[in-house]
Formats: sequence, structure tokens, C-alpha cells
Amino acid sequence: MANKITITKKAAEEVLKLAKKEKKENYGLKIFVFPGGCSGVQYGLDFAKKAEKEDLTFEEHGVKLFVEKNTIEVLEGTKIDYVENKEGSGFKIENPNVSACDTCGSGCG
Repeated sequence: MANKITITKKAAEEVLKLAKKEKKENYGLKIFVFPGGCSGVQYGLDFAKKAEKEDLTFEEHGVKLFVEKNTIEVLEGTKIDYVENKEGSGFKIENPNVSACDTCGSGCG
């Protein structure tokens, strides 16, 4: 596997803050992929006490990331970031496997 799933330092800091607030300091972050949405996939994030046996584990900036083996092809090279702007703040998932033509209203094709 050439690329792994990464998390930016800012996103990791926010995950660790949220974990402390929810009293889940020793938990990892499970990344879910669901069919649907404009790009064909939607994402979910949740705390998990440990990896399931079908999960791959990545660790960066003190955060463990758990990903189901059967979704790694879709998620390989994905970056999790945390953004703050005038519309609000939240986690942003940048997936290089989803092209601009896969998004709503792009006019491709």
C-alpha cells in the first residue's frame, strides 16, 4: 500500500480535544464509507475503543485511525483535515480517488 490515510496536525488536535471532552481519550477514530452522495460515497467518523479484526490501523499525530480493509481502496491517500471559516468549522475529508467530475453540478461528461 503506497499511500495511507493521513490526518493533519490541526485535525488531530481537534480529535484529541473532542475525545477528552467525551471522556474517550484512549479511543481511536473509525472512518466509515457509505454508498451514496454526489461523489458516490459519503463518510462517517466515530470514536472506537479498539480496531475490529477487519480494520487496518494508521497512527499520526497521536491519533489512531481505524479503517475497514474492504474500504481501503476507496480511501487510500485520503487526508482528514479540520477547517474553520465563516460558514463554520468541521472535519474535511479530501479523497484523491474522487474526481471533480464525481461531484454534484460539476457539468462533466
